[in-house]
Amino acid sequence: VYKVDQLPKYDLPLYLRARENLTLENVVVVPPREGSTFEVPAGHFFRICSVEGPQVGDLNLWNKNDMKERFYSSKTRQFHATHLTTGDRLWSNMPYIRPMATITHDTLGWYGWDEDGAGVHDVIGSRCDPHTHHVLSGTNYDKCCHSNLTRSLAKLGIEGAAEHVHDVFNVFMCTGYTHDTKQYFMKASPVRPGDFLEMFAEIDLLGSLSTCPGGDCSAEHSSDTSKCYPLRVEIYKPADASLEGWTSPSPSGYSGSHGL
Repeated sequence: VYKVDQLPKYDLPLYLRARENLTLENVVVVPPREGSTFEVPAGHFFRICSVEGPQVGDLNLWNKNDMKERFYSSKTRQFHATHLTTGDRLWSNMPYIRPMATITHDTLGWYGWDEDGAGVHDVIGSRCDPHTHHVLSGTNYDKCCHSNLTRSLAKLGIEGAAEHVHDVFNVFMCTGYTHDTKQYFMKASPVRPGDFLEMFAEIDLLGSLSTCPGGDCSAEHSSDTSKCYPLRVEIYKPADASLEGWTSPSPSGYSGSHGL
């Protein structure tokens, strides 16, 4: 177990105070089997919302000002757990290792762990991708989450878009490991219209969200078989005075010498 006592504490009173008076600033609707980008300034909230039916979303995050800094799923898993909820943070990669976003509200927080050992909002599975799909099926499919995220970045004119896509935060996805063989499995997401996951941007963020072609991921992904729905991203600005005492976290202070 990581000794995480020195990690920044979840300041519940601060986030609750900031959530009291939110102004909706922008809305991005991600169509089924597509990916869309959005920007969240530091000190703002964003929500990923279910609007029409059960749908899983694959989320990538970058530092808007330096895309070399991006979400680090394995370190997030080590600091918190295989599945995330209110109070957990999304951490960035080396050499930065700092909170990019903090989860401040989760309407699926009630789910916990089911009888199969599954939970919601995982950082154990990667995004579905066309390379793995071809290995497993011998066919081409261009609407995997990896490709959806790639196209969303390409639309911004970002060169080498696919190289920026990384392991995702699987929002609304219900997954676990089997009790006997400890193999990864997925099952139908419990998400319903009106549910949302809310996060606070600790740094300036560029995000991309893919609506997984597996829909609620109850059967399969990487195909056009499953019923899919859009997801909505909402960006909110809190009242200025509500963030008194908050500062954006600094990167890790390691010297970078590596003993050389």
